[in-house]
Amino acid sequence: MPGTSEIGLLRLVAQRLAGEPAATPAEAVRTLGGLQAQERRSLLMSVALRTTTRNQAGVAAAFDAGELVTSWPIRGTLHTVPAEDLGWLTALTAPRLATLAARRRAELGLDSAVFEQARTRAVEALAGGRRLLRDELYAVWEAASIVTGGQRGYHLIVHLAETGTLCLGPAQDGQQAFVLVTEWVRRPRQLDRDEALGALALAYFRGHGPASRDDFAKWTKLLAADVRTAVAVARPSLAGLDVDGVEHLMDPLTPERLAACRDEARAVHLLPAFDELVLGYTDRSAMLGREDFQRVVPGGNGVFRPTVVHDGRIVATWQRRRPRGRGDTIETSPFTSLSAPVRAEIDRVATLLP
Repeated sequence: MPGTSEIGLLRLVAQRLAGEPAATPAEAVRTLGGLQAQERRSLLMSVALRTTTRNQAGVAAAFDAGELVTSWPIRGTLHTVPAEDLGWLTALTAPRLATLAARRRAELGLDSAVFEQARTRAVEALAGGRRLLRDELYAVWEAASIVTGGQRGYHLIVHLAETGTLCLGPAQDGQQAFVLVTEWVRRPRQLDRDEALGALALAYFRGHGPASRDDFAKWTKLLAADVRTAVAVARPSLAGLDVDGVEHLMDPLTPERLAACRDEARAVHLLPAFDELVLGYTDRSAMLGREDFQRVVPGGNGVFRPTVVHDGRIVATWQRRRPRGRGDTIETSPFTSLSAPVRAEIDRVATLLP
């Protein structure tokens, strides 16, 4: 049975943070199945760190080219996914998420008639390749007497995303703009339900493993029956690893890839807020002590801080500082004392951030 540090190192390799990086931003995202995307700057860095060029501009260009899109296809949270995968991912998860949101939407006075009116207005405003920022889309609805205040606008957007009308694509004024899925996703990948479940499980375990079934279930919020089907379909293509009596699954090639880059994996890695190496697991004990979780997510408020990883473990959080008259500096908050070589390596890696 591997130690926790070994599990962390294997995950760094699986996530393309050590070893051979992805050739393109789309490949980096496809490797993991999707990346959480509620903070655009962190997302751009997370994807760039996993690519050959390590360039945020290249990631932004992938959105502008329609290779990547952002929507709510995984556990009802904003995620970036390859454009061709948006349709089948949404079809898997949207029905349950809509059921969970039904009561709140009824409280807000949102029924099928309102949703269809909002869809009609959105399609009219966006057809022909047009793009709208959130406030601009709200203005379209308000002009049609569709009230957007009190969370109504948010639920309108999510419903239209879950039902295949809208997604977030290219950048405009530093924000992702809404576009029509039918115009923006040019080559949607078609999968039947069992194929889709297996494809999602395979992407998750290849890009996150070693990870448990419970990790996968919490990451997707799929029903238990769907989790069983997904894992059963993907299992023949995965390798198993026993961790304290719990089976963890991964790409069979991950240990070999780690052996080829162990020194790199053990070195210091600076990750942005909300990075998938932290968010991708329900059990983070292999990389983060329970007593230190509050340091990464103060007060359990759901806001994940940027982290420092060393030797397969999260050892500190970090943030940028801009002293007057000087360039950016990195300030760390270590969980325990860090050695002089590790502190020096943090400073060096900080200069290489995308």
